[in-house]
Amino acid sequence: MATDSPSASPSPSWRTLLPLVVPSLVVGVVASLVLLGVDELAGLLQDVLWKTLPDALGIGRHSSLWMIVMLTATGLAVGLVVRQVPGHAGPDPATTGLVDRPLPPGVVPGLLLASALALAGGVSLGPENPITAANIALAYWLGRKVAPSAPAALWLSLAAAGTIGALFGTPVAAALILTETFAAQPGPGSLWDRLFGPLVAAGAGGLTAVLIEHPTFDLSLPNHPGARWTDALAALVIAPVAAALGMAAVYAFPYAHRAFNRIGRPVLALTVGGFLLGLLGALGGYLTLFKGLSEVKTLASDPDGWSAGQFALMCGVKTVALVISAACGFRGGRIFPAVFIGVSLGLFAHALVPAVHPTVAVVCGVLGVLLAITRQGWLSLFTAAVLAADPNLLPLLCVAVLPAWLLVTGRPKMQLGEDGKALR
Repeated sequence: MATDSPSASPSPSWRTLLPLVVPSLVVGVVASLVLLGVDELAGLLQDVLWKTLPDALGIGRHSSLWMIVMLTATGLAVGLVVRQVPGHAGPDPATTGLVDRPLPPGVVPGLLLASALALAGGVSLGPENPITAANIALAYWLGRKVAPSAPAALWLSLAAAGTIGALFGTPVAAALILTETFAAQPGPGSLWDRLFGPLVAAGAGGLTAVLIEHPTFDLSLPNHPGARWTDALAALVIAPVAAALGMAAVYAFPYAHRAFNRIGRPVLALTVGGFLLGLLGALGGYLTLFKGLSEVKTLASDPDGWSAGQFALMCGVKTVALVISAACGFRGGRIFPAVFIGVSLGLFAHALVPAVHPTVAVVCGVLGVLLAITRQGWLSLFTAAVLAADPNLLPLLCVAVLPAWLLVTGRPKMQLGEDGKALR
């Protein structure tokens, strides 16, 4: 005898989706403005620290001494913010990901200040994690006041989508990231029903960023002449090698975190971390500092301008700098420095084997490193693809991602649990 199955939750209709438009637009625009504001503040401070001040003192802007002094001072300044500002600039950044549960709103000022100081001071981290966390905290706090009956997940997804849309200047990246998130969270309606509000927020955030700042990820790499068998072979080698390099950073991360934790004091740990980053900058050169987006464009503008050894040195230095920056307590994200690592690794492969096309090498290097560092397949594919702005490379990337994914899946992430152990 057949039994009735439990009734499923009704699918959303236009009547339930339409009211999401206005709050989604507002959250997306505000999230973008917060990101652009922090970036602008960090940029102004960076000009003072790395141009005005050394010029006034008669010190070379890119001298080893100045890099060591500035990174050490940045570590001290961020440490004082973490210790003195209410909320301590949020939880240990080693335990946070790109999209996490809402933080108390009182954490936001210290978190944004610590992030801006790290960006300006040359730390090898991007703005994505702290800005997303701050926007989620603000959206959740204000959203619960305006519409207390709305689910908490709504404000989280809108703020995350708006921030990611602004970071990349397009809602596509947000849609891809949230698709992976929603795929593991069953709910009423189709995937597009659940993506409706976040896509509006991501579109608003991306459009706001484009209208104000005109961001671009296109590296103006050499034109690719078309797929060749040698390209397929290069892709199948470079992407897994890049993923293996990323996993080396992932496996080193808990050990580095424990080493800094043994210092016992955040101010001292961050100062030591800044000093080590300064030494690494002196070793690898000025291009290995900062989040890496502007610097990677300099590298890509002249693929034959450095030797294989120089590319290898920059790649290795940036990898170690990323591990130290994320482990010692600096607030920041790992996507942008991972892109630098992937680009420098790809250009190393091209310099080592000139028959490997630099564009193929770069996009496959970025794909592999991002897979290991972020464990986001769609985001890694999207980022690698937009760097070259060549849709003909997509089939090659879709093939290259498979062996790289086999290498990283099921292994630890570059994120720790509260017990200090790597998450899986």
